[in-house]
Amino acid sequence: MEENLSADIVTLIDDEGIEREFEVLDFIENSKGRFYALMPNFDLPDENLNKEETYFIFQVIEENNEEQLIEVYDDELLDELSEEFEKRLESNY
Repeated sequence: MEENLSADIVTLIDDEGIEREFEVLDFIENSKGRFYALMPNFDLPDENLNKEETYFIFQVIEENNEEQLIEVYDDELLDELSEEFEKRLESNY
């Protein structure tokens, strides 16, 4: 039996008002908040980024009773989350 697994796709609007699609790689909820690891589903302008290995981490916040995703700016938290996401992604593949 063949399983048809479709990727979860989210559309985010950047600071310039451009819609960008991302594939949801993973989700973590811990004492510091809720976080998504998202891989771009579009061409990246920076040639130095490896498109197959690049993902971004966003935090879920609630604003006006609506969930929104924002960038994580705390380098220590970002490093901690990256390490956890990497472990989880490696164990899934």
